[in-house]
Amino acid sequence: MSIQIIKSNTTCFNNIDWSNLRFGVYFSDHMFVSNYENGKWDDGKIIPYGDLRVQAANCTLHYGQAIFEGLKAFSSVKGGVNLFRPDMNAKRLASSSRHLCIPPYNEDKLVDAMIELVKVDSRFIPQKRGESLYLRPFVFGTGNFLGVTASKEYKLVIITSPVASYYAEGLSPVKIMVENEHVRAVRGGLGSAKTAANYAASMLAAHKAHEKGYSQVLWLDGITRKYIDEVGAMNIMVIIGDELITPTLERGAILPGVTRNSVLTLAREWGMKVSEREISIDEIYEAYKNGNLKEMFGTGTAAVISPVGLLHYNGHDMIINDMRIGETTKKFYDYITSIQYGEIEDTRDWIVHIKMKEQVSV
Repeated sequence: MSIQIIKSNTTCFNNIDWSNLRFGVYFSDHMFVSNYENGKWDDGKIIPYGDLRVQAANCTLHYGQAIFEGLKAFSSVKGGVNLFRPDMNAKRLASSSRHLCIPPYNEDKLVDAMIELVKVDSRFIPQKRGESLYLRPFVFGTGNFLGVTASKEYKLVIITSPVASYYAEGLSPVKIMVENEHVRAVRGGLGSAKTAANYAASMLAAHKAHEKGYSQVLWLDGITRKYIDEVGAMNIMVIIGDELITPTLERGAILPGVTRNSVLTLAREWGMKVSEREISIDEIYEAYKNGNLKEMFGTGTAAVISPVGLLHYNGHDMIINDMRIGETTKKFYDYITSIQYGEIEDTRDWIVHIKMKEQVSV
């Protein structure tokens, strides 16, 4: 794939506090942009990072026809850069597109565009373990009209951001509150699509949780308020006894996470008892009271693996594994990140390796 590249005349590289990256604060010098007009996507080009001009009647501002993805590029200990399972992100973006009546972008071309953008801004890839270059592809309608209907024009943009841990706690266990008042998604809705609407629906509950000292909320299903769904920015997994359990995707109310899939693949390879099924919050609470709730953790691109040390439900605090990261949780984190940074062999074709001519250390 040949992509036109227009280099920036300036750089923000020296304006970044590399000792305190945080998450989603700084952005690299370039972005990839492709437009959908007259029934097809153009070839796209890499241009300097900057403003996107929209009219006041932009349909996405009024009706929310927007989707996005998130993945990371890692500095490999063997040299070059590793992308972790970008094909799954491309496939999920196409699935989200269909949910929102957006013409899907070619999956192979999307991966190629991400590779070329990483090459152009490779100097922004942090060298410290635990840090990476976050890639954010997103698509939105660019038509200008008022009326609840799908746009006929769209824009795909990919931006990148050097990041540290998503949570301030890092790998320390987080505190999660079970949300039983608000709902995020229901069967037949947009829960399985990575769309802006899902995150807008989560903000009020998350804001209330933050005010009470919790990092995130654990959503319950939108119908019975009985079964757990996912955390605001992660899929959720629990270990009860010797069984690893995570909510099923069959109801279509949670995101089919890339890290979720990776953990389930590893767990089955390691001979663990694995269940993808509906699990009620009451079952979790009973397991806690009986001493069978061994570990709980979230899975997601931003945090990779995030242990849950406290789960608050209906006035009760469930302290999990004495607020320490569990042995199995740590094993998943260590193994996945070791693959991402090239420390162990990738035997599953999860890594797309990018060779670099030159890379600047930070």
